[in-house]
Amino acid sequence: MTRALLSIDYTFDFVADEGKLTAGTPAQAIATAIFEATRKAYQAGNVIVFCIDRHEENDQYHPESRLFPPHNIAGTKGRDLYGQLGDWYEEVKGDEQVLWLDKRRYSAFAGTGLDLYLRERGVKTVVLTGVLTDICVLHTAIDAYNLGYEIEVVADAVASLDEARHKFALEHMRDVLGAKIVTG
Repeated sequence: MTRALLSIDYTFDFVADEGKLTAGTPAQAIATAIFEATRKAYQAGNVIVFCIDRHEENDQYHPESRLFPPHNIAGTKGRDLYGQLGDWYEEVKGDEQVLWLDKRRYSAFAGTGLDLYLRERGVKTVVLTGVLTDICVLHTAIDAYNLGYEIEVVADAVASLDEARHKFALEHMRDVLGAKIVTG
C-alpha cells in the first residue's frame, strides 16, 4: 500500500444544515464525490484514514475555542460522519485497511500518530478529501509536504465556507506544495 486517502472532518457538525460549524450547501454538494473517491480507494487497496476533529466541551485551553463555536464535541452526534460516507464507514470499521483518527488541531498530523501509521504501511502519497479546504485540508497538506509525502487533492471531494477561500487553498496546494489536483 503506497497510497492513503485521508477523509478529513466530513461530519455532521461541518456538513449538515443544523451542524455547529457547517459549510452547508458546498459541503453537502460533495457527498457523492467524497463517498465514491473513498470507496474506490478502498477497493484499490489503499489505506483509508478518517481524520476527525475531537473537542471537549468548554475546553478553555484549545485555541479554536476563541475562534469558532463549539463543534465536534466528544460523545455528540456532531462527530458522526455525514450521509452515505457514514453508512459506508459502519460497514468497514474494524477493517485493518481503515483507521479512525481523532485530531485536536487543523492538521491531521499535528499531535497524532498519523505519520508513523502511514510510514509503517509504506505510504508515499496522501490523497486529501473533506472539509474545510482552506483550513483542515490545507493544514494537513502543508504538514504532508513538510514530511515528504506526495499530495493529491480530489477537487470535487473538498469544500469550504466560500468559493474564494476554496479556490485559494486549491491553488496554494498546487502551486506552493506541488499537490496534484485531481477529480474523483
